[in-house]
Amino acid sequence: MATAPYKTLRLILGDQLNQQHQWLQQVDASVTYVLMEVRSETDYVTHHIQKIIGFFAAMQQFAAELQAQGHQVIYLALNAPHNLQQIDKNCLHLINTHHFTRFEYQLPDEYRLEVLLQQLTAQLTIPVTVVDTEHFYTTRNELSTLFAGKKQFLMETFYRYMRKKHQILVVDGQQPLHGKWNFDEANRQKLPANHQPTPPLLFSNNVSPIVATIAQAGITSIGSVDALHFFWPINRAQSLELLNYFVTNCLPLFGTFQDAMAPGAWSVYHSRLSFSLNLKMLSPQEVVNKAIEAYTLYPQHIAYHQLEGFVRQIVGWREYMRGMYWMQMPTYATHNFLGHTQKLPTWFWTGNTHMNCLKHTIRQSLEYAYAHHIQRLMITGNFALLAGVHPTEVDAWYLGIYIDAIEWVQITNTRGMSQFADGGMIGTKPYVSTANYIQKMSHYCTNCQYKPTIKTGDKACPFNSLYWHFHHQHAPLLANNPRIGMTYTLWNKMDPQQQNDLLAQARYYLEHIEEL
Repeated sequence: MATAPYKTLRLILGDQLNQQHQWLQQVDASVTYVLMEVRSETDYVTHHIQKIIGFFAAMQQFAAELQAQGHQVIYLALNAPHNLQQIDKNCLHLINTHHFTRFEYQLPDEYRLEVLLQQLTAQLTIPVTVVDTEHFYTTRNELSTLFAGKKQFLMETFYRYMRKKHQILVVDGQQPLHGKWNFDEANRQKLPANHQPTPPLLFSNNVSPIVATIAQAGITSIGSVDALHFFWPINRAQSLELLNYFVTNCLPLFGTFQDAMAPGAWSVYHSRLSFSLNLKMLSPQEVVNKAIEAYTLYPQHIAYHQLEGFVRQIVGWREYMRGMYWMQMPTYATHNFLGHTQKLPTWFWTGNTHMNCLKHTIRQSLEYAYAHHIQRLMITGNFALLAGVHPTEVDAWYLGIYIDAIEWVQITNTRGMSQFADGGMIGTKPYVSTANYIQKMSHYCTNCQYKPTIKTGDKACPFNSLYWHFHHQHAPLLANNPRIGMTYTLWNKMDPQQQNDLLAQARYYLEHIEEL
């Protein structure tokens, strides 16, 4: 008597919407795919409403596409009657109810889901298969292998390794195109006063049913949304359209203004592809290849430093952050090198502050679920670090408010690069500044209640005194850092009265932080 074929349940998580995965290249009647909207994912942190909608809309589109291709799909909507609201419980229920004889899943990108799925499979008596997501350039452990035995983990070392290994922008196999690996010095310009960046491509997706479902479920969220014109891409076709728009219209000036900030330019020339990438609707390889193709075809329109800066973000920084995440978790989520303990100011959730840079960045984040890397690092992150906010508080805010925030990329950027809570594993120095940097790279200081050139007094920009207070407070931990030695040299040369005035100003601002 012939043995009956396996009846397989394959789990696809909300950030595994990869149409190109080997699983999906042929239809198999013995395989059923399951996707699910669950409260355990909507509630582990307070998310932006657009983030919840974006995930649900993309998952629904993906499931519909699979069904149209002939795949068998179980889609558990948030309000489905048999939805147990947890990934593991739903999988167990489906396996037992439908008598599946095999369970398969793709490696999750978050540590908490790795633990969850391992605990689930330990309960099963049927065969379990785990496969790669087939998305990243690197394996989970490739970075830790590269840096085995090393005391420092430099992104630049990793970036050069990646360029050589994957033959990206190299000549003769080992040398960088145009003679240098990094052209970052060409990518630090402020937007000219009357410069209007290319308008971003915005979609017009009607997500009213999803909004109604979320409201009916009573899910707590932050931010706002136009339910009739949800502008983020929710499928692969829209993601590809956004990629094409970027390389044609934005890449020619991307690098030059990638650090620039202005109240009326929320996206500048940034690609805004991170949501599509992090849900795997696009692969990093096709994004990088498309950008290189555009440069190759139109070198007269796209200078090399524009391209290199973009490639470094994808091939270097994004893959580096993932490697550091899997090398350091779960202890990474507990690091607090500077011993910060303060609460996040309540205006981080509203933008109701007199500081223009923070007001514009936070309100933009609440409106669009988006801010670019310098807004995150040198505005909100800079202030939180100077104010001594506990890194777990900062983690929760960043993880919730941005549509592209998934822990593997968020926590390394926030707790490491932004808050220096890891003591220098990712960033070699704390990324803090006075108002001088903000004025240099943005137009936020114009018409602000606080003046960037004033250090003490009623109109003094808080960033100025908080900057010196931060370094004074943490001198035992930071004074010997070679990258910030000049800061301590300047501090030690100051008149003692000037030092006392700055520290008193900072203490006043910290005591009245809710009023800033």
